[in-house]
Amino acid sequence: MVTAVSTVLMLITGIIPYGTYALPSLAGILFISVVIELGPGWSWSVYIAVSVLSALIAADKEAVLFFILFFGCYPILKAEIEKRTKKIIGILFKFALFNVAAILEFFLAIYLLSVPKSSYTVFGIYAPWLFLIIGNLIFAVYDYAVSLLVISYAKKFHPVISKWFHMH
Repeated sequence: MVTAVSTVLMLITGIIPYGTYALPSLAGILFISVVIELGPGWSWSVYIAVSVLSALIAADKEAVLFFILFFGCYPILKAEIEKRTKKIIGILFKFALFNVAAILEFFLAIYLLSVPKSSYTVFGIYAPWLFLIIGNLIFAVYDYAVSLLVISYAKKFHPVISKWFHMH
Protein backbone atom coordinates (compact mmCIF):
# COMPACT_ATOMS: atom_id res chain seq x y z
CA MET A 1 0.00 0.00 0.00
CA VAL A 2 2.82 2.40 0.87
CA THR A 3 4.51 1.62 -2.44
CA ALA A 4 1.34 2.48 -4.34
CA VAL A 5 0.53 5.70 -2.47
CA SER A 6 4.13 6.92 -2.56
CA THR A 7 4.32 6.21 -6.29
CA VAL A 8 1.07 8.12 -6.90
CA LEU A 9 2.45 11.07 -4.92
CA MET A 10 5.56 11.00 -7.09
CA LEU A 11 3.44 10.72 -10.23
CA ILE A 12 1.49 13.89 -9.40
CA THR A 13 4.70 15.91 -8.98
CA GLY A 14 4.30 16.65 -12.68
CA ILE A 15 0.80 18.05 -12.11
CA ILE A 16 1.38 20.22 -9.03
CA PRO A 17 3.96 22.92 -9.83
CA TYR A 18 5.32 23.28 -6.29
CA GLY A 19 5.24 19.56 -5.65
CA THR A 20 8.94 19.14 -6.47
CA TYR A 21 9.89 19.31 -2.78
CA ALA A 22 6.68 18.66 -0.87
CA LEU A 23 5.46 15.52 -2.61
CA PRO A 24 8.73 13.54 -2.40
CA SER A 25 8.88 14.40 1.31
CA LEU A 26 5.30 13.19 1.81
CA ALA A 27 6.03 10.03 -0.18
CA GLY A 28 8.99 9.36 2.11
CA ILE A 29 7.07 10.13 5.30
CA LEU A 30 4.80 7.18 4.52
CA PHE A 31 7.82 4.93 5.04
CA ILE A 32 7.57 5.54 8.79
CA SER A 33 4.84 2.93 8.97
CA VAL A 34 6.90 0.38 7.03
CA VAL A 35 9.97 0.97 9.20
CA ILE A 36 7.97 0.56 12.42
CA GLU A 37 5.78 -2.34 11.34
CA LEU A 38 8.10 -4.37 9.10
CA GLY A 39 11.64 -3.13 9.75
CA PRO A 40 14.39 -1.77 7.55
CA GLY A 41 14.57 -4.75 5.17
CA TRP A 42 11.04 -4.27 3.86
CA SER A 43 11.50 -0.52 3.99
CA TRP A 44 14.47 -0.70 1.60
CA SER A 45 12.42 -2.92 -0.74
CA VAL A 46 9.60 -0.36 -0.79
CA TYR A 47 12.11 2.48 -1.29
CA ILE A 48 13.68 0.70 -4.29
CA ALA A 49 10.28 -0.08 -5.82
CA VAL A 50 9.05 3.52 -5.47
CA SER A 51 12.38 4.87 -6.77
CA VAL A 52 12.31 2.68 -9.90
CA LEU A 53 8.62 3.32 -10.60
CA SER A 54 9.05 7.06 -10.05
CA ALA A 55 12.06 7.22 -12.34
CA LEU A 56 10.01 5.49 -15.04
CA ILE A 57 6.67 7.32 -14.77
CA ALA A 58 7.00 10.60 -12.85
CA ALA A 59 7.20 13.68 -15.05
CA ASP A 60 9.17 15.82 -12.57
CA LYS A 61 12.60 14.17 -12.68
CA GLU A 62 14.04 16.68 -10.21
CA ALA A 63 11.42 15.53 -7.69
CA VAL A 64 12.51 11.95 -8.42
CA LEU A 65 16.10 12.94 -7.63
CA PHE A 66 14.97 14.48 -4.33
CA PHE A 67 13.11 11.29 -3.48
CA ILE A 68 15.92 8.90 -4.45
CA LEU A 69 18.76 10.91 -2.93
CA PHE A 70 17.07 11.93 0.30
CA PHE A 71 13.36 11.88 1.09
CA GLY A 72 12.76 8.22 0.24
CA CYS A 73 15.66 6.81 2.20
CA TYR A 74 15.73 9.34 5.05
CA PRO A 75 13.02 7.79 7.27
CA ILE A 76 14.82 4.44 7.04
CA LEU A 77 18.26 5.91 7.67
CA LYS A 78 16.95 8.16 10.45
CA ALA A 79 15.67 5.14 12.37
CA GLU A 80 18.98 3.33 11.99
CA ILE A 81 21.09 6.39 12.83
CA GLU A 82 19.08 7.15 15.96
CA LYS A 83 19.18 3.50 17.05
CA ARG A 84 22.92 3.05 16.55
CA THR A 85 24.58 6.38 17.43
CA LYS A 86 24.76 8.79 20.32
CA LYS A 87 22.53 11.82 19.93
CA ILE A 88 25.14 14.43 18.90
CA ILE A 89 26.87 12.05 16.48
CA GLY A 90 23.48 11.16 15.02
CA ILE A 91 22.60 14.81 14.51
CA LEU A 92 25.92 15.50 12.79
CA PHE A 93 25.53 12.40 10.64
CA LYS A 94 21.97 13.37 9.61
CA PHE A 95 23.09 16.88 8.63
CA ALA A 96 26.04 15.43 6.69
CA LEU A 97 23.65 13.08 4.90
CA PHE A 98 21.33 15.97 4.02
CA ASN A 99 24.16 18.16 2.73
CA VAL A 100 25.70 15.40 0.61
CA ALA A 101 22.26 14.64 -0.88
CA ALA A 102 21.52 18.33 -1.52
CA ILE A 103 24.87 18.98 -3.21
CA LEU A 104 24.61 15.80 -5.25
CA GLU A 105 21.07 16.72 -6.30
CA PHE A 106 22.29 20.18 -7.37
CA PHE A 107 24.99 18.77 -9.65
CA LEU A 108 22.81 15.96 -11.02
CA ALA A 109 20.00 18.41 -11.74
CA ILE A 110 22.36 20.68 -13.70
CA TYR A 111 24.45 18.09 -15.51
CA LEU A 112 22.06 15.13 -15.85
CA LEU A 113 18.65 16.81 -16.08
CA SER A 114 19.90 20.03 -17.71
CA VAL A 115 18.22 22.29 -15.15
CA PRO A 116 19.46 25.77 -16.03
CA LYS A 117 21.87 27.36 -13.57
CA SER A 118 19.67 30.45 -13.70
CA SER A 119 17.06 28.57 -11.66
CA TYR A 120 19.46 28.91 -8.72
CA THR A 121 19.49 32.70 -9.05
CA VAL A 122 17.73 35.13 -6.71
CA PHE A 123 17.52 38.82 -7.70
CA GLY A 124 20.27 38.26 -10.25
CA ILE A 125 22.63 36.63 -7.72
CA TYR A 126 23.71 33.01 -8.19
CA ALA A 127 22.91 31.63 -4.73
CA PRO A 128 23.27 27.85 -4.38
CA TRP A 129 25.18 28.25 -1.09
CA LEU A 130 22.38 30.44 0.29
CA PHE A 131 19.89 27.76 -0.74
CA LEU A 132 21.99 25.16 1.06
CA ILE A 133 22.06 27.23 4.27
CA ILE A 134 18.29 27.75 4.11
CA GLY A 135 17.89 24.07 3.28
CA ASN A 136 19.76 23.13 6.46
CA LEU A 137 17.40 25.26 8.54
CA ILE A 138 14.40 23.65 6.86
CA PHE A 139 15.98 20.21 7.33
CA ALA A 140 16.27 20.82 11.09
CA VAL A 141 12.52 21.51 11.23
CA TYR A 142 11.80 18.53 8.95
CA ASP A 143 13.86 16.16 11.10
CA TYR A 144 12.05 17.34 14.24
CA ALA A 145 8.66 16.97 12.52
CA VAL A 146 9.53 13.43 11.39
CA SER A 147 10.49 12.58 14.98
CA LEU A 148 7.11 13.86 16.19
CA LEU A 149 5.34 11.83 13.50
CA VAL A 150 7.22 8.69 14.52
CA ILE A 151 6.22 9.20 18.16
CA SER A 152 2.61 9.89 17.23
CA TYR A 153 2.46 6.87 14.90
CA ALA A 154 4.01 4.60 17.53
CA LYS A 155 1.49 5.70 20.17
CA LYS A 156 -1.68 5.89 18.08
CA PHE A 157 -1.43 3.52 15.14
CA HIS A 158 1.16 0.87 15.95
CA PRO A 159 -0.89 -0.79 18.73
CA VAL A 160 -3.89 -1.09 16.41
CA ILE A 161 -1.94 -2.27 13.38
CA SER A 162 0.12 -4.79 15.35
CA LYS A 163 -3.12 -6.34 16.63
CA TRP A 164 -4.52 -6.53 13.09
CA PHE A 165 -1.52 -8.45 11.84
CA HIS A 166 -0.74 -10.28 15.09
CA MET A 167 2.79 -8.92 14.95
CA HIS A 168 3.23 -8.69 18.69
